[in-house]
Amino acid sequence: MINIKTEYSLKFLSEYLDAKLIGNANTIIKGIAPIDSANESQLSFIHNPKYIKHLKETRAGAVLLNQKHIDSFATNYIVVEDPYLAYARLTNLFVVKKTEATISDRAVIGKNCKISNLNVDIAPNVVIGDNVTIEDNVVINASVVIGNNAYIKSGTVLNSNVSIYNNVQIGCNCIIHSGVVIGADGFGFAKRKDGSWSKIHQLGTVRIGDDVEIGANTTIDCGALNDTIIADGVKLDNQIQIGHNVEIGKNTIMAGCSAVAGSTKIGANCAIGGFSVIAGHISICDNSMITGGSGVASSINEPGVYSSGASGVVPNSIWRKNVVRYKSLDQMFKRLKKLETQMEKFTTTDNKELENVL
Repeated sequence: MINIKTEYSLKFLSEYLDAKLIGNANTIIKGIAPIDSANESQLSFIHNPKYIKHLKETRAGAVLLNQKHIDSFATNYIVVEDPYLAYARLTNLFVVKKTEATISDRAVIGKNCKISNLNVDIAPNVVIGDNVTIEDNVVINASVVIGNNAYIKSGTVLNSNVSIYNNVQIGCNCIIHSGVVIGADGFGFAKRKDGSWSKIHQLGTVRIGDDVEIGANTTIDCGALNDTIIADGVKLDNQIQIGHNVEIGKNTIMAGCSAVAGSTKIGANCAIGGFSVIAGHISICDNSMITGGSGVASSINEPGVYSSGASGVVPNSIWRKNVVRYKSLDQMFKRLKKLETQMEKFTTTDNKELENVL
């Protein structure tokens, strides 16, 4: 199914990156490693300036470098504009993958399914519902469950124990990690007069674009009426909650343990730090960055970097005092406004008296 070769000449790697090679083109590279631990058969890279000091002592067979750092290293190097991006591209060459596609006889496949006969791999204990479409080069690992009428496009990988509900659509070349649940009901209930809750059945689904990666144990709820939409190129970390009817724009990235409440729209090219919480029914414009641990309660309409939450960890004794004082802020504000008003009256009166004397 996929070539498992994991060693390459520097000539091949430089051509793959369309980059300039300085050194021995025949050097064989068998892996990628950090600059301070790489050996003669491994390639490394410099992205963070604090690691430049390791260049003179590294044993790496080659290093990805920006032009401004080439004088610091005397062996083999590949000159690239962005070493970190080049490293990211090369990792694709060193991933060991299966070479054969098989459909296990221990998989359960429903009625009227359309499964491509080109390199589709379906592992044991997979359960696929009725009317499911699976395109070329899809890999479905053990114990995945796919609901009725789902559509999985070419090149997508579903790792073990992923649950895909009915009618969900997943684009090309996506990676869905273990434990992900896509299409579960959103949190919708209406309160009865007696205080109990009546369930609002969620009638929408989830539509996921191309080149999306979703981390382990992340959940994406289906829409209540409209669909939940994850656009092309979105990257979601582990243990993220995406509520019903949320829309996330192209190439937005979100770090772990974040949560987005229902019906919120997040624009394209946004970066959301870990442990952030975003309220429902708001919008965040394109090119916004939210730092880790922030709480977003209202819409963001201008691109920029936004933060909220505690200023930093402090001893518990101080934190407890600050919490008490925080509760008094409203009273302190009212007292301050009252004092300001009195001062303005006093100043006005004093000035008038001074004018009369003059």
